[in-house]
Amino acid sequence: MAYFVTARKWRPQKFEEVVGQEHITKTLKNAIKNHRIANAFIFSGPRGVGKTTTARILAKTLNCLNPKDGEPCNECDLCVKFLKSQTFDIIEIDGASNRRIEEIRKLRESVKYAPTVGKYKVYIIDEVHMLTTESFNALLKTLEEPPEHTVFIFATTDIHKVPLTILSRCQRFDFRRIELQAIKKQLEKIADAENIEIDDQSLTIIAKKADGALRDAQSLFDQVVSYCGNKIEVKDITLMLNLIDEEIYFALSDAILEKNFSAAFDISQKLYENGWDFIDFTNGILEHFRNIMTLKIRGNTDLIETSENYKQRYLKYKDLFSEGDLLRILTYLSKLQSEIKIIQNQKLKIEIALTQIIGLEKSSTISELLEKISSGTIEVKTNTTNLSDEIGRASCRERV
Repeated sequence: MAYFVTARKWRPQKFEEVVGQEHITKTLKNAIKNHRIANAFIFSGPRGVGKTTTARILAKTLNCLNPKDGEPCNECDLCVKFLKSQTFDIIEIDGASNRRIEEIRKLRESVKYAPTVGKYKVYIIDEVHMLTTESFNALLKTLEEPPEHTVFIFATTDIHKVPLTILSRCQRFDFRRIELQAIKKQLEKIADAENIEIDDQSLTIIAKKADGALRDAQSLFDQVVSYCGNKIEVKDITLMLNLIDEEIYFALSDAILEKNFSAAFDISQKLYENGWDFIDFTNGILEHFRNIMTLKIRGNTDLIETSENYKQRYLKYKDLFSEGDLLRILTYLSKLQSEIKIIQNQKLKIEIALTQIIGLEKSSTISELLEKISSGTIEVKTNTTNLSDEIGRASCRERV
């Protein structure tokens, strides 16, 4: 029995199965139901978010003999032939390998012929931005006044390379990155159907690594299953992908609160021994303190992209850091993020940076000092010397 990767096996066959692009699928379904089919569509967006899949569903629905509520039936002869790649009425073209004007001229000639069986002759051109300027020019007239039976569907990851003259002749649909929770939900659905045991933290790691691309998440899922088998555990994923253990970020934030300077060297040594990338660590620690800032300002973890158990860990920091302290840390880490890329001895740079962050004193605003005076927390002595010193320290705090 042939093996199909998850991305192919679970490729959506209906608009309702497309994940995270409801704003597009609803529009296309309504256009089909109301018989408002444009001559040309262009789908743009990041990789792996469903552009080509949606184009195929649209093409299949346009030629379906028994469409239901704007969806293909996937049972009629034309749908079955399309699924088996046996139809001549839906032509898929790779723009990267058919970019020359000669190929476009052949396409322009074939457009004149009516579909063999279906209602429409549909041309799906993937990575259309790879076409040459001459090829785009050759398409202009055909796009503006195509035969009634012809529909063009373009897909591209770089919409800015497509000439405005082409865009103005198409209905444009912008696909967006798929949200973390939507990817996790789809992967959980796949895991349940495949009898694979996986926890929330493992799903979060895979979904975050995919960076909004469901296809990347599915490919990574296949890789993880090959390594772990039918029971996927966090420690196995971390080992396989050589990911930085998130506990190291919490260790740093705890060290800052406890003024534990030795933790800076422990963390640096652990990064070095495990072969973890110092740049990835810098990006991770920046995200970590961004999460704490989000919690501090909003009072909840809704905008923190991590597993539920780590969200609970973040809650304990809600009242332990001030907004001012977090801003100083984030400012320093942002500077470190740009500097670490050009430093030869990254380990030494990380040790110095972590030591400085741990050594940052807590800051206080003048309003907070006045409140402490009112409550008697700060004792005001003769000539207000202590008050002046305290306010001076608050106002002239060492800048990062």
